[in-house]
Amino acid sequence: MFISKRRFILKTCGTTTPLLCLQPLLLLAEQYGGFTKVEDLFYSRKNYKRPELQIMPHQHFDQEVALLDTLFPDGAAYCLGAVNKDCWYLYTLNPIPKKTIISDITTAACDEADQTLEILMTDLDPEIMAIFTKEECLNATEATKKSGIDKIIPNMVIDDFLFEPCGYSMNGVTKNGCYMTIHITPEPDFSYVSFETNIPSSSYREIIQKVLDTFNPGKFTVTIFANQASPTKDTSKELLLLNHIGKWQRRDIQLCNFKNYDLIYTFYCRFPS
Repeated sequence: MFISKRRFILKTCGTTTPLLCLQPLLLLAEQYGGFTKVEDLFYSRKNYKRPELQIMPHQHFDQEVALLDTLFPDGAAYCLGAVNKDCWYLYTLNPIPKKTIISDITTAACDEADQTLEILMTDLDPEIMAIFTKEECLNATEATKKSGIDKIIPNMVIDDFLFEPCGYSMNGVTKNGCYMTIHITPEPDFSYVSFETNIPSSSYREIIQKVLDTFNPGKFTVTIFANQASPTKDTSKELLLLNHIGKWQRRDIQLCNFKNYDLIYTFYCRFPS
């Protein structure tokens, strides 16, 4: 959980129910911060391999959308990628014409650089995934260093945790408030790693390559949100040219324009798959 002056980020895994915290959170934001309006909202996740194991309202995206619609009448739901294979769900607020954006808060949001890179990986290398078990490592610090996670974005203050008997999560922050967060499910039958950061960069290619070298996935999606003030806003042009990233071949790419942000979605598979 990352909290800043104008933003709340909650990243979770397993069978948790993050959407059920929204209504109490909005009440707390009003009670303690005086905030009565939500400027922007982004709820996203990859499609589940075993959705029936999730707890309501997270067994199906339609359930999540129905709950979100009760709180945000102007919300909009999207699916990027192939709905019969690997895809990525997104719920956000409907775009509005830029000429109607007149509030000081919204103008400030457009002027302040903001970006998010997310990489969601499956079919991971079993030898690498073994690092994130108590059989291989005694504690989270050992797993972090042995895997090379601490070298993906250096000089971060890291809070990490190695679960019993397996599983791993970490949160890292820089001195200027940028973050990195990783969640790992290492079991061979349903291995999964999520990586997210808001580090500003004119090119994410190096970070993406470091993440891929660290975890060696069979398949992965890359999503990048960036506003007009972000140095990352031209990354979509870079990804448009990347038919291959090393041994991974791009199978899908989509671009979207929202109220304050542009989004690019790409999906890659190891070649030959």
